[in-house]
Amino acid sequence: MQKIVHGTQFLNEYLSDCMKVLLVCGSSFDQLPIKDDITGIDRPYVVFDQFTSNPLYEDVSKGVRRFREERCDAILAVGGGSAIDVAKCIKLFSGMTDDKLYLEQEYRHNNVKLIAIPTTAGTGSESTRYAVIYYEGKKQSVTHDSIVPDIAILEPSVLKSLPAYQKKCTMLDALCQGIESWWSVNSTAESQALSRNAIETIVRHWKRYIFDGDEESAEAVMNAANIAGQAICITQTTAAHAFSYKITSLYGLPHGHAVAVCLPEIWEYMLGHIDDCIDTRGHVYLKDIFAQIAMAMGCHSAEAAIGSFREMLNVLGTLNPVSADKAHDLEILSKTVNPIRLRNNPVSLDEKSIRALYDQIVHTK
Repeated sequence: MQKIVHGTQFLNEYLSDCMKVLLVCGSSFDQLPIKDDITGIDRPYVVFDQFTSNPLYEDVSKGVRRFREERCDAILAVGGGSAIDVAKCIKLFSGMTDDKLYLEQEYRHNNVKLIAIPTTAGTGSESTRYAVIYYEGKKQSVTHDSIVPDIAILEPSVLKSLPAYQKKCTMLDALCQGIESWWSVNSTAESQALSRNAIETIVRHWKRYIFDGDEESAEAVMNAANIAGQAICITQTTAAHAFSYKITSLYGLPHGHAVAVCLPEIWEYMLGHIDDCIDTRGHVYLKDIFAQIAMAMGCHSAEAAIGSFREMLNVLGTLNPVSADKAHDLEILSKTVNPIRLRNNPVSLDEKSIRALYDQIVHTK
């Protein structure tokens, strides 16, 4: 079981059984208000920060070599989703052999302690069994129970240094994860309770968090993002995430922004094609789920909730991608959707519907 704590005051205690720590940190580390808490740990440590915002397999391999050469036995990840994903993969790959691609080897548990301190309120990576890296230009989803960090430390003061746009994108990612996990075909009573908590909290606090810098709201949104991550850890993501990845690479939209512009279009489509439900619990069940999500968003119907979500995007200024050659882009986009995540989506989507949805998502210059 993962331990989730608030504040860094007991960090030395959490590392007391470790000999040497690999500190995996992002580019914002020097600006963090908790930097002195991290660099002041009473265990020897070495820094690894040689990775990009969309981390490469080669980046992780460098981290594995650093971990081994320095004879570390613990990893402390401080940063956004990329830093935490890199740390997860270093932990997982550190026990493998070098004579074969790590991604092709059997994933096994090991005794490397992993502690994660997220510096954004969005991905929930500090509490999930997933990591994303890129190999030969293609996104690789690494999934294993052992990469869930042993301890997740939530410290909302780190959110003060986030640029406004990054705060918006990461918050939207958390909200989308809460919504998608609720309607996923893999949802359970536990995941749905987590989703409800995350959605209600974000809806209640997002304006004060984004526009007022309210400390209480920042703490609430950070907790909600973690809870949404716990929900996604159970259910995995669905069509909105599947649609988003190529939008990010093609138009340069950050992940949370890309997911958010996809979600209302997909939700509206599912509402109009609810008889195509593939969830074994049936279309009546799914219609009720949509209604419950709407209630958590403070709306009287799914239609109203979709409108509310779009209004949020408008207020945040998170616009849809614009294409100079839409026909060309639609061809690329419609062929790159991850079919695995579509299997988690409660309503079936075929090639025609995928293209039609992208046509709504992408605007023409």
